[in-house]
Amino acid sequence: MNHADTRTDEGPDIREQLDRTNALLQRVLAEVSKTPSTHAIFVDAGYVYAAAGLLVTGTEDRRSFDLDAEGLIEAFIDKARTIFADSRLLRVYWYDGARRRIHTVEQQSIAELPDVKVRLGNLNANNQQKGVDSLIRTDLESLARHRAISDAALVGGDEDLVSAVEAAQGYGARVHLWGIEAGEGRNQAEPLLWEVDSQRTFDLDFCRPYVTRRSVTMYEDDSPAPARDDVRFVGAQIAASWLTSRGRDALADLLPGHPYLPGSVDQDLLVEAERLLQHSLRGHAHLRRALRDGFWQHLQAQY
Repeated sequence: MNHADTRTDEGPDIREQLDRTNALLQRVLAEVSKTPSTHAIFVDAGYVYAAAGLLVTGTEDRRSFDLDAEGLIEAFIDKARTIFADSRLLRVYWYDGARRRIHTVEQQSIAELPDVKVRLGNLNANNQQKGVDSLIRTDLESLARHRAISDAALVGGDEDLVSAVEAAQGYGARVHLWGIEAGEGRNQAEPLLWEVDSQRTFDLDFCRPYVTRRSVTMYEDDSPAPARDDVRFVGAQIAASWLTSRGRDALADLLPGHPYLPGSVDQDLLVEAERLLQHSLRGHAHLRRALRDGFWQHLQAQY
């Protein structure tokens, strides 16, 4: 009788525990249903520069055009806000390359934008990015694993990103591939297109406001090339003007990159030197080195 009584007494207790558990689960599910989904935007800057530059200006060379990264990022955010209407933005991840992973002045300005995280891989001797794809995979996988995002907009085209897509999808996130229109053929790998959950392409009209060709004045090469010392002196002159307009804070940012100059600074230096010398330095590698030497020599003397 005692054993029977024990079983009889335990029955209601088990039912009550099950009822409490079910009620708790219902409350949790109700809270989850109220929680807004979250999305993030992952931008391979190397792809964007190459694809947008080629589409708008006909060249992939960063030195030949300016990209309004702030305006383009804002356009991406607006587009995501429309597509993921019931979702909130976590942040924009901007992946780029830099020598020794030291931010250029341009990359610093991008990093200061709200809701933007700049992640840097390396640049090799041929100015090719290294390590960017692995950074994208790490971030995508980590955010998806921790349920920090439900949707990822990936702006890129490299086949190496397939593993990043698969990793994020394995944790339940949806990955949407965004690309930039190619003049001919495709600028995104087919295996990447096959793996993603959706695709979207931005056309010339979308990209044109954010890409501006740099005006480079061409000079006749009939006259003798300037002397190396003259070019070095001009480099120092330009450095003095640059320091006056930018200030010592910009100088401190620039010095860690020695002997390399950010692409935008190097291009401005070349254009201004050609204007002052009234002679093209294209095709004169030794004179361009002298120009940079004069520029750096003046800046380092002021530090």
